[in-house]
Amino acid sequence: MKERLVRFDWAMKKLLRNKANFEILEGFLTELLKQEVKIEKILESESNKNAPDDKHNRVDLLTETESGELLLIELQVESQYDYFHRMVYGTSKLITDNIYAGYGYDMVRRAISINIVYFELGHGSDYVYKGVTEFRGIHHNDLLELTGSQKNRFNTIKKVSDIFPEYYILKVNDFDSLAKDTLDEWLYFLKHSEIKSEFSAKGLKKASEALDILKLSKEERAAYERYIEDRRVAESSIRTSWFEGRTVGMMEGREEGREEGREEGREEGEAIGIEKGEIIGKIQLLHEMSGLPVVSRDELKDNPIEILKAMLESLEKKWKER
Repeated sequence: MKERLVRFDWAMKKLLRNKANFEILEGFLTELLKQEVKIEKILESESNKNAPDDKHNRVDLLTETESGELLLIELQVESQYDYFHRMVYGTSKLITDNIYAGYGYDMVRRAISINIVYFELGHGSDYVYKGVTEFRGIHHNDLLELTGSQKNRFNTIKKVSDIFPEYYILKVNDFDSLAKDTLDEWLYFLKHSEIKSEFSAKGLKKASEALDILKLSKEERAAYERYIEDRRVAESSIRTSWFEGRTVGMMEGREEGREEGREEGREEGEAIGIEKGEIIGKIQLLHEMSGLPVVSRDELKDNPIEILKAMLESLEKKWKER
């Protein structure tokens, strides 16, 4: 089915920075954070500036709420093995860039990092994760709290974790497309660029109107079509790299398998070794392409071939679902 609505990544670049469309972002943030969010303004960030070569696989949007919080929304399409590290860097830079010289540390502004990813990030069974900073006693497992005077001084801050950056990760490809609540309705839109008539999440009604491809101007539609074509080219490049890498991996695995087979002195051992080597090569490449931790041949080769086949089948299934 042809998409009727523009992709959310392009909307972040081109449409959602418009004050008339703040309602869309406010709805999304309200559903995710479980509190009413009002956007004061959009701030300049690394990639929301217009550039002649607008083909990044990442989009970010920096917003400031009426309460003064800084919300950094990042959307990443292609895998990046050090993405967790970049999340830390992004919030650290955001905080230091937004405190004025000469002000006390109590003027550090709260940052919330929202990460929408379309690749396998980490290992877990959920598709929406929240991260906060808490301090617990090593001996008594008690939670470190603010003192009464600190609560009075900071006014709106109730917990220590309210001072530190807060992180959200939305693993779009892991969402099963069954919308069980209003946040899931947003996940469905992020995954399929479609809003069902029965959806009631905040912001989606406005999104269904403002992000309609048919309502774009001639120039906007041409820009959107160029963007989609660039994404197709990028995806094709990834798949080409995957095919070429798989071929190399199979050849290396086949040669290693022959060597193992010769050492065992059996034709059966050589055949098994070749197949095992090919499977290991594919597993390694899929780990790399999916942003998973790097695995060495030494880590894998001692596993029975049945275990390796099951690992490969699972990785290939997740790759096809991207």
